[in-house]
Amino acid sequence: MGVEVVAISTDSRFSHKIWQEEELSKMVPGGVPFPLLSDQGGRVGTLYGVYDEDAGVDIRGRFLIDPDFNLRAMEVLTPEVGRNVTELIRQVKAFQIVRAEGVVTPSGWQPGKPTLTPGPDLAGKVWKVWKVDSAF
Repeated sequence: MGVEVVAISTDSRFSHKIWQEEELSKMVPGGVPFPLLSDQGGRVGTLYGVYDEDAGVDIRGRFLIDPDFNLRAMEVLTPEVGRNVTELIRQVKAFQIVRAEGVVTPSGWQPGKPTLTPGPDLAGKVWKVWKVDSAF
């Protein structure tokens, strides 16, 4: 997909090594194919607003940053709820088509589905182009 993925936590590089070998390799054959970086002290987590100083850990955050280093999306979850990789991939694809074609994607957009052309003519007429899925 042409993206760079980096995972950062307050765990040490030694913890990451064991986690990669003992945990991740069981879920993903060979472990995850991206770097696991250590943020001991929470400096990176503090910059992104996910460092819990009292607990000394970064809470789960996901950030999509475009090639111009602009933050395009973020999601922050407490540890009790897992993240959705399928939704992450959908969002990456949506941001890529938005950037490449200058269009906008409606809620729940999937690759191959219609996009919208932004402008004053679209206001109040989105329903003509985009049909709401019955999943609501």
